[in-house]
Amino acid sequence: MNRLSLFEGRARPRRILALGAHCDDIEIGCGGTLLRLVAEHPGLEVRWVVFSATAQRAAEARASASAFLEGVPRLSITVHDHRDGFLPYAGAAVKEQFEELKREFSPDLVFTHFRDDRHQDHRLVSELTWNTWRDHFILEYEIPKYDGDFGSPNFFASLPPGVLERKIALLLKHFPSQRERSWFTADLFRAVSRIRGMESASADAAAEGFYCRKACF
Repeated sequence: MNRLSLFEGRARPRRILALGAHCDDIEIGCGGTLLRLVAEHPGLEVRWVVFSATAQRAAEARASASAFLEGVPRLSITVHDHRDGFLPYAGAAVKEQFEELKREFSPDLVFTHFRDDRHQDHRLVSELTWNTWRDHFILEYEIPKYDGDFGSPNFFASLPPGVLERKIALLLKHFPSQRERSWFTADLFRAVSRIRGMESASADAAAEGFYCRKACF
């Protein structure tokens, strides 16, 4: 397996854009990778954008994002209030928000949803990401769900044990509204990371998986 590092060398990202349809999507999909980037690269600039939230969940999202990005000197957290499950039906307004982001921020690295995710809100965010940023490095993350839409990622970020456990602890702490959901558990988050660690032969035994559709060197 060829190993390309996001964490070493001159090409490391300095401006990061993280996009999520819902309040906990970014943390679940790429939270461990963001924890590593923040810890290993002081001086990052991060934009964190969530598109669907109630008032309660928006407060959870802001607290969680602040915890995951603790120590980032230049940080912007935006939480929109579109209705959960109805994002495609607010498509024009969401598209305008993407265009506004494009005018304001040019990232080195974009995290977004998996293009073939079965959740309609996730798919729209992924589609608009690719419509909006045509000359940027984009990694699509995955979200475990009932629909069983996992694929075979082709890009992996290894998660040392301390990083994985911090990711899980922050998720469970900052999203009390999700604790009654059968899938929102530490063992599920560990299981997904362990499978991706096995697939990537991670020395840490755990990883987050991504889909990298285009990369230029």
